[in-house]
Amino acid sequence: MVFKIGIDDAGRGPVIGPMVLAGVLVDEKQEAKLRLIKVKDSKLLSPQRREFLAKEIKKIVTASMVLKISASEIDGFLAKKINLNKVEAIKAAEIINILTKNILKAQVIIDCPSNNITAWQNYLIGHIASKEKVIIKCEHKADVNHPVVSAASILAKVTRDKEIDRIKKQYGVECGSGYPSDPLCVKFLKTPKAKELAKLGLIRKSWQTWSRDNRKQGQKKLIEF
Repeated sequence: MVFKIGIDDAGRGPVIGPMVLAGVLVDEKQEAKLRLIKVKDSKLLSPQRREFLAKEIKKIVTASMVLKISASEIDGFLAKKINLNKVEAIKAAEIINILTKNILKAQVIIDCPSNNITAWQNYLIGHIASKEKVIIKCEHKADVNHPVVSAASILAKVTRDKEIDRIKKQYGVECGSGYPSDPLCVKFLKTPKAKELAKLGLIRKSWQTWSRDNRKQGQKKLIEF
C-alpha cells in the first residue's frame, strides 16, 4: 500500500499564540476522498468551511497529528539561535517520526517555509529517525497543489484559530488575530493585559512588534538558511 503524509503550518508570523504544525497520513483511496470533499489551502476557505472540512478530514485519513509550538517555546528556540525555519523542520520531523512508526514506506510532501528548499530539506532529513522509510518532497505552494497538504493546512489553521479563541475567552481580552498587521492586535499589545499574557508565555517577546512597544531592540530573524 502506498502512503502519503502531508505537512503544513499555521501561525508562523503572529506575535500572540502558538505556531501549529499538522500532518495527515493517507493511502491512495483516502487521498481520492480528500479530493471529493474539495480540500484546498486553508487561506482560501471561510472559517465555517474549514471547521466542517476539519471534521471530515479526521474521518477520512488513516492518522493525523497536530503540534502546537507555544510563544515561549519559540522565544526559547530563537534565544538559542535556532530560527523559525529550523524549528519548523525539527517539529515536522517529529510528526514524520510518529506517523511512520507503523508503516513501511511513505512519500512525505511538505509546504517548505524556506526560500532555500534544498538546505531546509537536508536539515529536516537530519532529524528523521528512520530515513529509509520516507521519500521527502519539499516545495512551495504544496498546500495548493496537493490535497494531502491542503488537509494538513486546514487542521493546522483550525487548531490555531481555536487557540486564539481560547486565549480571548480565558483571559477576557480582545487581541484580534494575533498578527502584527492586525490593528486590534497592535492596540492590545499596549495594554496591561498584554504584559500579563507575556508573563504567561503567550506572547512572542522576541517579535519586533512586542519589543518595539516595550522599548527593546530588534527582532530575531525568522529566516533564512
